[in-house]
Amino acid sequence: MVELINRPHYLNQLIQNKDVDLVKIVTGIRRCGKSSLLDLFHQYLTEHGVPESNIIHMNMESLRYHELSEYLSFYQYVCKHMAKKGKNYLLFDELQAVQHWEKAIESFRLDFDVDIYITGSNAYLLSTEFSTLLSGRYVEIRMLPLSFKEFLDFYTFAPDVTMDEKFQKYLQFGGMPILRAYSFNEVRSRQALEGIYSTVVLRDILQRNKGIDQSMLEKVMLYLCSTIGSTTSPNSIGNVLSSEGEIKNGKKNNIAGKTVDKYIAMLRDAFIVFSVGRYDVKGKQLLKTLGKNYIVDMGFRNMLLGYRNADRGHILENIVFLELLRRDYRVSIGKIGETEIDFIAEKPNDKRYIQVTESMQSPQTRERELRSLQMIQDNYEKIVLSMDRSFITSYEGIKSLYLVDWLLAE
Repeated sequence: MVELINRPHYLNQLIQNKDVDLVKIVTGIRRCGKSSLLDLFHQYLTEHGVPESNIIHMNMESLRYHELSEYLSFYQYVCKHMAKKGKNYLLFDELQAVQHWEKAIESFRLDFDVDIYITGSNAYLLSTEFSTLLSGRYVEIRMLPLSFKEFLDFYTFAPDVTMDEKFQKYLQFGGMPILRAYSFNEVRSRQALEGIYSTVVLRDILQRNKGIDQSMLEKVMLYLCSTIGSTTSPNSIGNVLSSEGEIKNGKKNNIAGKTVDKYIAMLRDAFIVFSVGRYDVKGKQLLKTLGKNYIVDMGFRNMLLGYRNADRGHILENIVFLELLRRDYRVSIGKIGETEIDFIAEKPNDKRYIQVTESMQSPQTRERELRSLQMIQDNYEKIVLSMDRSFITSYEGIKSLYLVDWLLAE
């Protein structure tokens, strides 16, 4: 039996939704821990008095269920194994392997006393047909690779390893849980990440999008990895690739831009890339141009590009973006006048403006990072996150925090 390490942030969400009449759908990139989360929840159910006979737990990518690839046979199989007494808990891993699975799920809801939990590794799981059929009757729990706090729980470090050294490992290896098995062996870790990446590209993208140029998809991914933290548009990326002879650009319309837009959407649907729009703080509107793209895990970026310490500023920005998602913020890039705010993070009753920089030591950097925050007229919290351990904790009301402390604070 593989040792299960708790992911309380996600497990608690499943527990809080237990027996609520909604289908619980856990989404996220392959191997980020969705299957282990269902195992943890299964364990929770049995520990809290649910008989094994009332739990049906199936991984639909197992060959054990190869004959259940369409919804009717899947429905009939599950019906046969339902307990006759009490509520049945249905846990289905990688359910996108079953064609029209949503029809079976809706039928289970109508025909039996059930509580349903699903995982899936691409956004097609929440496609139009499904959304229409189960409209308003599901809750999505978006799972990410390990946060830095979880990373510290997953790995064992020698007593003399400093927090800075641990954080350096996190920046280098990322947070895919499977890497724990390799204890920071760079070669084996890279091979594991290459395997996951290939599966995402080949199974979750190419199989579902016929006629796609794999080489082009990977070039777009490489470009996104090399420009995290920079504002780009599909047209600008298309123009760069066109100038390098990668895409033939039409004279009348930007075929390159449309092509790139389509490829980025596929990477988004496989949960390996996140696209973030820009928000005009003064005009109070979302802008249609020049967003940013972030990568789901630094390990993939470093696997594709090599780990370069010179990129730390952008890597830190990506880390902060993912942490804001984990903390359930809706995130956008801010624009005020000609200056930028790295992140506007919003919840129903909370809003904060955040700048990320490696250091605030130089007067020029300090002036640049503070200027945009100083221009904002409202009273919401304004924060600069950096790798400085400084006794200065505020600049005229703008908080200055050590980034590692911020990551571990909540």
